[in-house]
Amino acid sequence: MTKLHDLAPATGATKAKRRVGRGTGGKGHKTAGRGTKGQKARNTMPAGFEGGQLPLMQRIPKLKGFTNPFRIEYTPVNLAALEALGKDEVTPAVLVEAGLARPKALIKVLGQGNLTRPVKVSAHAFSKSAEAAIGAAGGSVEKVPLPYGHGRPPASGNALMNR
Repeated sequence: MTKLHDLAPATGATKAKRRVGRGTGGKGHKTAGRGTKGQKARNTMPAGFEGGQLPLMQRIPKLKGFTNPFRIEYTPVNLAALEALGKDEVTPAVLVEAGLARPKALIKVLGQGNLTRPVKVSAHAFSKSAEAAIGAAGGSVEKVPLPYGHGRPPASGNALMNR
């Protein structure tokens, strides 16, 4: 019967750790892979030291996360606002005229409120609940293509704009 002290890894399965700087008998003798002379050869370099330049860990912000430079920002318009307009056809131009959106703004219709009559709505995006409510009221939905044709907006933000 095999005992616990008889167990060993298969031959070739483990490899000895390389011991550098332990004489000329093996790899990494003399300079131990640190090159010749200089500050970096003498074990006086703190981790992350960049020669006096402000280190990366101090340059980046303390708070975690990031801001997506390709975020698409929509102007929300609720169903209640469409109902209050009292129009049979609602387009981005109609919403700008009514003061619900700015010119050139991307518009997303959200499902808060009720529609009691059929309305033909054109916008850049719709929530699922808004699309269902417009359809249930007998209206129709038309998605206006985004102004940038290739699928994502141009990058925005200080790091990408001020170059």
